[in-house]
Amino acid sequence: MLSSLFSFYLFTMDIRQALLEEHSKKQMMSIAGYIGDDKKRFSELMKLFLGNEYRLTQRAAGVVNICATMYPDLLNGWLEKIIRNLTHSGLPDAVKRNTLRILQFRDVPSKLQGFVAESCFHFLQSSSEPVAVKVFSMTVLANLCKSEPDLQQELKLIIEKQAVHGSPGYLARSRRILKELGRKPIP
Repeated sequence: MLSSLFSFYLFTMDIRQALLEEHSKKQMMSIAGYIGDDKKRFSELMKLFLGNEYRLTQRAAGVVNICATMYPDLLNGWLEKIIRNLTHSGLPDAVKRNTLRILQFRDVPSKLQGFVAESCFHFLQSSSEPVAVKVFSMTVLANLCKSEPDLQQELKLIIEKQAVHGSPGYLARSRRILKELGRKPIP
């Protein structure tokens, strides 16, 4: 009986309401499970993620990341929109963090690489960005360097400059990235 109630709940879930109801890993997994590989449900989630309601965009970010990890093809047709979304002012850190986390594992289309590089360099150099946003930016930029080697020198210089005040998480990621780029890692 409980199982059938649970499936009924999943079958009729209001994604918006579920996001507002509770903010937990369990709730995010539940919503992601409901969405599955359904493009229509994912589209509903993406409209909330790209919307203007701070709390909804913030909470939707984690679910988008889970869905994109489980079903990468769901992002087809949305990639440019989520990349361009990075420029909105007042964007929740969760949105930036999860967008960059997604971009770490995707090939960025060549027409968007400059835009992504500019955004990531901005995040990496900003004193107000959280460490997670910076380290994901670093990884995205290192990936871009594979197809755009001209970015390597700038990335190396910024990583080294930022390392002076870097957190342990920043320093760990910077060592790995510098090693990938063929530069002596920071001690």
